Amino acid sequence: MRESGLLIHPSCLPGPGPIGTLGADARTLIDQLAQAGQSLWQILPLGPTGYGHSPYMATSALGGNPNLIDLDTLHAQGWLSDDELAATRVPAADFIDPDHAVALVSRALKQAWARFGATASADDRAALAAFAEREAAWLDDFALFHALDEAWPDCSWTDWPEGARDRDEDTLAALREEHADTIDRYRFEQWVFRTQWDALHAYANEHGIDIVGDLPIFVSHHSVDVWSNRPLFDLKANGEPWNVSGVPPDYFSPTGQRWGNPLYRWDRMHASGYAWWIERFRGCFALVDRVRVDHFRGFQAYWEIPAHEETAINGRWRRGPGRALFDAVRAAIGPLPIIAEDLGTITPEVQALRDGLGYPGMKVMHFATGNDRDNPHKEHNHGINAVVYSGTHDNNTTIGWYRELDEMGRHEVRTWLSTDGAHVALAMIDRTWASSARIAVAPMQDVLELGGGARMNTPGTVEGNWIWRMRPGAFSTSRRLWLRQVTQRRDRLGRHGRH
Repeated sequence: MRESGLLIHPSCLPGPGPIGTLGADARTLIDQLAQAGQSLWQILPLGPTGYGHSPYMATSALGGNPNLIDLDTLHAQGWLSDDELAATRVPAADFIDPDHAVALVSRALKQAWARFGATASADDRAALAAFAEREAAWLDDFALFHALDEAWPDCSWTDWPEGARDRDEDTLAALREEHADTIDRYRFEQWVFRTQWDALHAYANEHGIDIVGDLPIFVSHHSVDVWSNRPLFDLKANGEPWNVSGVPPDYFSPTGQRWGNPLYRWDRMHASGYAWWIERFRGCFALVDRVRVDHFRGFQAYWEIPAHEETAINGRWRRGPGRALFDAVRAAIGPLPIIAEDLGTITPEVQALRDGLGYPGMKVMHFATGNDRDNPHKEHNHGINAVVYSGTHDNNTTIGWYRELDEMGRHEVRTWLSTDGAHVALAMIDRTWASSARIAVAPMQDVLELGGGARMNTPGTVEGNWIWRMRPGAFSTSRRLWLRQVTQRRDRLGRHGRH
């Protein structure tokens, strides 16, 4: 069965607040995807964003991003007043002001928590208590970490007082008592996020839409995961990393990319039966229907960079866990509907791991130009068990990419796509949907024919990423009709789109 879908993170959705949410505009998107004949909604990681507001630098691998909570729903529940809700309204814009958004949402969530404490029904209190008990294995440390992060802002957990940094039991007990209300507020926020997300997820499934999530291979150093699981990471006695993650020089950067995440102690992960990873996958699949595993090649071999190096050039390849990890996860939680993000430096060993597990890899049409017939991104090399993208969140938009080419490159693209260049993004989507790959995905920016200013992320940079936002009404009836016609013509309506 051939399928297709669009890539847009909830934060990018339009709405009256400072950032896209899990509320009415998300449900409208699901309605629109179904009308356009799509089967999939692909998103970025849902964790609480940290450094650079990047969803790939979350402060928790299992928690949800409270900035995505729909405040209108809290107002309808009686937990925000009219004035408090009105204070979160901002004019429609092409970009999110992330610092302003965090400030507005954080203030509103504190107000909602106070009113919940004063007015919540017995049923709501019981539901929160049940959630806190059910999720305690990760939620207790999550809430404590974020309460301490709030108490000691603008520093890493390695700079906390020694007892808190090193998780001395007596110190943590005293801190739990001192920050009890803040800890409870963070539990409340996670309950609200999960309640809203579960309702949205169910709404998507009811409308024939599967949600494709994203699981980053690495976690942020400043995260509850590293703070509470130090033996599983390659850290010094003070908690700072010996080595960090990244990739060698590639298409995106001549000096490589120094991501800076701490690396895993795979020997200890293996000795534990990959228990931490099992719970991480279990948590991710509780939220979504399928999972794109970021930087899949790192499970075969990963690029190790000494932490003192400023770029990724002076790194080395180290062997990853290979198939043993995925076999352990599958044995614990069942079949894994995984998409392997196999971009970058791909070796026969990486291909063998992917194919041995049966996971579809990724093809990116922006990478398909040139004369190399063995280029895996060229259409004749796609195969069926693959997911083809016009571009990804790390690429420029198709129009931005096209405009950056020299005239010879643009001529090649126009010839390849049989277009005069006036609607190159739509021609690219049509060609992407024509691929033999079973699944095809395009970023929403390409459907909307937006230029490079709407790019989601530029790898190797920190500023100006993750802030694009869709205008209200942009995914218009005419664009949905066009997309449905292309989807039908390319035989991708599938079981979800035939209504």
